[in-house]
Amino acid sequence: MEEAKRIINGVYGRVWVGGELWAEVDKFEAKVSVNYEDVSFAGSGATFKKATGWTGEGSMTVKKIYSRVQRAMADSVRKGIYPRFEIMGAVNDPDAYGGERVALHDVTIGEFFLLQFETKKLGSEEIPFAFSDYEMVDKI
Repeated sequence: MEEAKRIINGVYGRVWVGGELWAEVDKFEAKVSVNYEDVSFAGSGATFKKATGWTGEGSMTVKKIYSRVQRAMADSVRKGIYPRFEIMGAVNDPDAYGGERVALHDVTIGEFFLLQFETKKLGSEEIPFAFSDYEMVDKI
């Protein structure tokens, strides 16, 4: 089927943090969750929903080649300074109908490893993050 080749292939994904390409990213995801509060009305057994805002969260998994996160976070956090970042993620498979690109603003990293390893395993690191603004720059 012709459509099979149009499925986005993640091998063409790229991530930039603060304008710097992080080529060692293996996995990237950013999602928005809408926050709702339950609403009830007299005379109705139904529960309705009222949106109260949204939350942006994501994570990326990187091959452990550099101490990127530790350089950006460790000393600052000890001093009471909590860095914020800009992240641009894109996937642009030449076989697909186009590419997607998203800019994440006001990104915060809520936890990071100071050191992590396991014998006979290639090093990788998962970096969870949150964001308070975004824009879909390109859509398919």
